[in-house]
Amino acid sequence: MRIARNLGRLAFSAGGAAAGIGLALWLADPPSSPLLLASLGGSAVFLFGLTRAPAAQPRSLFGGHLGGALIGIACYQVFGDALWVYVLSVVLTLVYMLATKTVHPPAGANPLIMLHMHAGLAALWQPVGLAVVTLALVAAAWSRLVPGHVRYPVQWLERSPPSMFWGGWDD
Repeated sequence: MRIARNLGRLAFSAGGAAAGIGLALWLADPPSSPLLLASLGGSAVFLFGLTRAPAAQPRSLFGGHLGGALIGIACYQVFGDALWVYVLSVVLTLVYMLATKTVHPPAGANPLIMLHMHAGLAALWQPVGLAVVTLALVAAAWSRLVPGHVRYPVQWLERSPPSMFWGGWDD
């Protein structure tokens, strides 16, 4: 009985992830931005597999993706396309996410994606914003299909990380 229930839950999570990522990528037009799959795939894992995690909540989902993308775009616009700019953009994104408590690990790829695409500010709306909004809406709707399932979002403004214990520091 327990195995059947767990398999059902896995299938439900997998179905939600497929619906969410499929619709988000279809709307975001992956042929024009194929690397977007990298960060959205990780977000789908959080939204449909780790629904209760602080990093899956809207504050982190939107703040991480949009902030990381904006940092990548700004770094490209100001400094161009060089290895050190890629490194700088990821470091700035890490600092931004920790300082604002919007850590969403998949969004750590966004500055690299934006730099690689040589993206402009329009990329914040299409493909990033549109894809993230779509993924969040599908997660919210999907989580309400089965009675007893945790509804997404669990907490709209939950901080990620919830405390100042970053990295390996033992305070």
